[in-house]
Amino acid sequence: MRRPGGIEALAELEAGRAERRGQVLRRLLGELRPHARMLGVALGFILVGAACQAVGPYLVSRAIDHDIGAGDGRGLALTLAALSVVYVVGALAQRAQTRRVGHAGQHVLADLRKRLFERLQHLPLAWFDRRPLGDLMSRLLSDVDTLSQLFAQGLTQLLGSLLGLVGVLAAMLAFNARLALACFSIIPAIVFTTWFFASRARNAYRKTRQTVGDVTANLQEEIGGVRQAQAFNRTEKNIERFRDRNAANRDANVAAVGITSAFSPAIDLLSTLSVALVIGYGGTLVLAGELTVGGVAAFLIYVAQFFRPVQMAASVATLMQAALAGAERIYAILDEAPEPPDVPGAVELGPLKGQVVFEGVSFGYDPARPVLRDVSFRLEPGQTLALVGHTGAGKTTVASLVPRFYDVTAGTVRIDGEDVRQVTRGSLRRQMAMVLQEPFLFSGKVADNIAYGKPGATREDVEAAAKAVHAHDFILRLPQGYDTVMGEGGATLSQGQRQLLAFARAVIAEPRVLILDEATANIDTRTEALIQLALGRLLSGRTSIVIAHRLNTIRHADLILVLEQGAVVERGTHEELLARGGVYADLFRQQFHDVPQKAQALG
Repeated sequence: MRRPGGIEALAELEAGRAERRGQVLRRLLGELRPHARMLGVALGFILVGAACQAVGPYLVSRAIDHDIGAGDGRGLALTLAALSVVYVVGALAQRAQTRRVGHAGQHVLADLRKRLFERLQHLPLAWFDRRPLGDLMSRLLSDVDTLSQLFAQGLTQLLGSLLGLVGVLAAMLAFNARLALACFSIIPAIVFTTWFFASRARNAYRKTRQTVGDVTANLQEEIGGVRQAQAFNRTEKNIERFRDRNAANRDANVAAVGITSAFSPAIDLLSTLSVALVIGYGGTLVLAGELTVGGVAAFLIYVAQFFRPVQMAASVATLMQAALAGAERIYAILDEAPEPPDVPGAVELGPLKGQVVFEGVSFGYDPARPVLRDVSFRLEPGQTLALVGHTGAGKTTVASLVPRFYDVTAGTVRIDGEDVRQVTRGSLRRQMAMVLQEPFLFSGKVADNIAYGKPGATREDVEAAAKAVHAHDFILRLPQGYDTVMGEGGATLSQGQRQLLAFARAVIAEPRVLILDEATANIDTRTEALIQLALGRLLSGRTSIVIAHRLNTIRHADLILVLEQGAVVERGTHEELLARGGVYADLFRQQFHDVPQKAQALG
């Protein structure tokens, strides 16, 4: 037996959900405010359509009672002509209001997509670290699509249905109040039925939005890792996992459809009861001489018109539940706090000399779990710092604090004597470049990918940058040279070729501070030799921070920091650290001595 406390908790939870739904609905309606004039015009057309709906049955009654009953052929022709005009005007009004509401809805959707993309561009990197890309794509595409259906179809139908319903009710009361009130006795049953199904559909559609996000995220991950799946013979396991998530989405949609599909037959049953009521009670009034046969016919049409908007409202309610669930997920992104703005009075950095200083820096992605502990070093302009350590030691985190991708938890990072938190991000990042272990290339031309580092770069600039990193020759061998269009991520190029393009992109940016995050870890020996030639020019005169996997690439670094569990355990030059015989010396021996010896022993 559930305790009262549990019932109260459930009631509070449901009340909270209802409040959130109300907030989401108010925000969605608020999106339409800039288009109030166009919606006002659409409302005018809706009123015209509602009036036509109300007048039509009256003309049918007149045709039966006055024209056919009196044998007036000319009068019947005029009534039918008037009826035709009414329905044509109603159809034109519906078309006009549909176009205007649809126009407003599409503008709202375009604005939502724009705001979503802008917000994603300005969210801190830590936010992306916690969310799968597939789920974000689901929100941008699938969830926005549910709103598109609501604005393109549902909103028009809902407004037309509600106003048409009001017009029909008024016409029924004006035509015969007693029969109208008898018909209205069905309304409480309609309201209860609508509430009953809508409350269940709401939760069902929320689950469909969540499960489709899971499916999209799984697709994104598995397609991106298809090589690893085949290499490790995990394809069947991945298929099984996707099958489970796909089945969960299917079941959620089946449940939602099952709920909404039961609504229409329930309304049909109530509609049948209303028709029976009109025929029964209306027939009694005819026999009593208080209503004409044409009046009964008109009321039958009114009943049909009464339930048509209810049926439309039911389908719109289905769209509404899906749209509200999608809108909840969309607004969850829009409500995320963007990257903190520049502080008031932030300094606009001029051309950097390139001095980088860490003073007692500590940092944690989760403040309760520090990743860096009291890191300090000083790097003069033009010097190279190498960061060494095991995976998870904090090397990438140190590098990420320099362009202020994250803000330190304690301590200070200074560039040319300025605290990076006191300068504008734009002026700071504009003079930095980063080359990652896994370079990201955009779909498009090779030249455009290189020029990405310098908007407005000429073809001469692009070729000069490519020549500087020895990428020019392989680019010329591509089908269209620099105009070769690459697929997503540059998948048609080798790992080494993609890395060379990333180096060219860094060169063309002419950064004062260059960060290389294990940029030579995954390339072949020949390409590494080319890059080592390019590094001499790339690093010359620039302050550089190199995260090193291959220790032979940092022999000439001015300062090497060895990190363990976020703390600096050794510092010095290559020769000094080897002579010390500590952690760095052990790492170096493991790379260049122990492995060959073990291989020889195994052989």
